[in-house]
Amino acid sequence: MGAVISNLGHSLPGSRRRAVICSALLALAVLFYGWYGNRHHFFDLHIYYDALTWWADGRSLYDYARPDPVQGALYFTYTPLAAMVMWPMVLLPFGWVAVLFTVATVGLLAQTTYAIFRTALPSATRSSAWWLTAAAVPALLIIEPIRENLTLGQINLVLIAMIMFDFCYALSRHRWYAGVGIGLAAAIKLIPAIFIVYLAVTRRWRAFGVAVASAAVATLLAAVIAPRESRFYWTSALWDSDRVGQAFYTGNQSIKGLLARLVAPAPPSTVLWAALVAVVTVAGLYRAVKAHRAGHDLVGVTLVGLTSGLVSPITWPHHIYWFIPAMILLLLHARGWPARRRFVLWGALAALYAALVWGTVSFLVWTGAEATPAVTPHDFLLRNLLVLCSLVLLVTLPADPDRAAVTAEQQDLTVS
Repeated sequence: MGAVISNLGHSLPGSRRRAVICSALLALAVLFYGWYGNRHHFFDLHIYYDALTWWADGRSLYDYARPDPVQGALYFTYTPLAAMVMWPMVLLPFGWVAVLFTVATVGLLAQTTYAIFRTALPSATRSSAWWLTAAAVPALLIIEPIRENLTLGQINLVLIAMIMFDFCYALSRHRWYAGVGIGLAAAIKLIPAIFIVYLAVTRRWRAFGVAVASAAVATLLAAVIAPRESRFYWTSALWDSDRVGQAFYTGNQSIKGLLARLVAPAPPSTVLWAALVAVVTVAGLYRAVKAHRAGHDLVGVTLVGLTSGLVSPITWPHHIYWFIPAMILLLLHARGWPARRRFVLWGALAALYAALVWGTVSFLVWTGAEATPAVTPHDFLLRNLLVLCSLVLLVTLPADPDRAAVTAEQQDLTVS
């Protein structure tokens, strides 16, 4: 017993020190939001809430439009299943809905960050993973992809949590229901369907089948309950890009957005865009499969996530969650790198983090320049910042981190 008490005494200072550090980081994040404020005033959450209230009153869900000073009018763009999942919010006053969405977003950010640490550091204890999470979350709260989720009132972290549940828990433990989260996420919003493709190219056929079946059953169930909305969504609303926004808007951080900003307000070349999408998709999936075969499925998932943001026609900053696992993975895997290369990587990560804090639409207002070509180096860089960061990570994120560390060490010894 004396030994246990002695060990506990030695561990308390470290725990207190970690608690102080995490509390200080959280306080800084709170102060940041006290200064930054809610610049979007839950704009997207208002669209969800008002569209569902409109629908509950007996009108067509996809006829609802909310005026927007930049984009004219914005609509409910999710699937009928998403509307049914979110429908209970109309039973509450909007203020309560906003509070619940904010708490849920922060909670899911913490949970997914914890899942990343537990997956990337399988030997770590739950306690140490939670300490790492408590230190990371305040820093992550202030990057633009998370800021935009919070201040717009977006549901992206819910979808991310579904995907990460499958990859960080169900698949690794060979659960029979592995794939359900991915399938339901794809049935709510189409872009997560790329993770079903990832299951196929990595030959995880049972999870692939579960994901496809889950998406199909959920979509058919929505069609039975809301046939009019389902018919309109799948035959009309899905294909109408004007319901989402113009491709050249600076907030659209996809390849199509980059191309559109070069020739705005004219549309970009469809052939060129399709060719680049094909190249990026193949390259992203190839590197993801390579990472999976090397035993680093979380790297593969991150590469697929970055690919999804690049190839989607419209990718707003709040869609690009995948910077978070990319940064964490690079930090963790750099531990085995030689000191000189480790310092270079830390510098690159600091630059990436600064770029994510600055973002593309948070501190610069592009209203007057949105419909003009971004051809000067200054405008091209700032209006395509997250696209360029995504492309760099897609190419440089080590698909086999352990081998990359060994190779770097060997090169360092050779130079020395």
